[in-house]
Amino acid sequence: MYPSATPPREVKIGDAAAFAGTTPRAIRHYHQIGLLPEPGRGGDGRRRYGYDDMIRLLWIRKMSEAGISLDDMRAAFDEARDVEDVLGRLEETLAAQEADIKRQRAAVRRLRVVGSPLGLLSPLVTDRLSHLPSGALRPADLDALLVTERIFGPLGAAIQASVFITLATHPALRAEADRLDAADAALDDTVDPHDPRVEELAAQHVAHHEALLRTIEADGLEAAEEELFDIHDDEASGAEEGPRMSAFEAVTKMPYGFSPARTRCMELTAQLLAADTPTGG
Repeated sequence: MYPSATPPREVKIGDAAAFAGTTPRAIRHYHQIGLLPEPGRGGDGRRRYGYDDMIRLLWIRKMSEAGISLDDMRAAFDEARDVEDVLGRLEETLAAQEADIKRQRAAVRRLRVVGSPLGLLSPLVTDRLSHLPSGALRPADLDALLVTERIFGPLGAAIQASVFITLATHPALRAEADRLDAADAALDDTVDPHDPRVEELAAQHVAHHEALLRTIEADGLEAAEEELFDIHDDEASGAEEGPRMSAFEAVTKMPYGFSPARTRCMELTAQLLAADTPTGG
């Protein structure tokens, strides 16, 4: 005689989870969101799951493996949405996931080729700077490009890259930039915003900016910037972007903690540049 097993009429949540290939925690979540009706409890106060409960758990598992969301599962069980509608939503979700995976793989490839965090920036930026020798770009340069890309998008950061190409290839300009950075840092909270040094430093920033622009033009980088607009238009065509913050909104959300003196220096520099005031040096 072969032994015969008699199936139970009802099982506890642990046995139900084990058979369905899920966890008790997941089953409790299904109860909370209304995906699985909560069964009655036995004399010991524990839930007991019957045949219909197990069938629904098995279908939930199959739908989950297919990538169907819990909300769509609930609608499908309630017959509140046509199955074609559910499948259409699933196909859209899978397409978005495929696009995300494609972007992630491209980023990994760029990181391997570039060998630095530069590879995490957009291809438009990476392509402009990847020819520079190792160490030519400083961490602060990459930080600035990261912020610019967030505020003004890949095109804005790719155009800004001309500045860092110039600094990397012209030691005298890099040395002047370092001197100005140190002078900026010295404008701490102990410095009066109307200290004459603030206006002097603003004028020096303008002079350095003009020297950078002259060098960018002399090195032919302006022509490369013009090409960026065409490349960006080609890459952006047909691409759907999510909602973006305006540049103004983004700027107001990026903290820097500058002192009043340094803030005034930046404002004066911007005013001088806007007025195109000629400066010597």
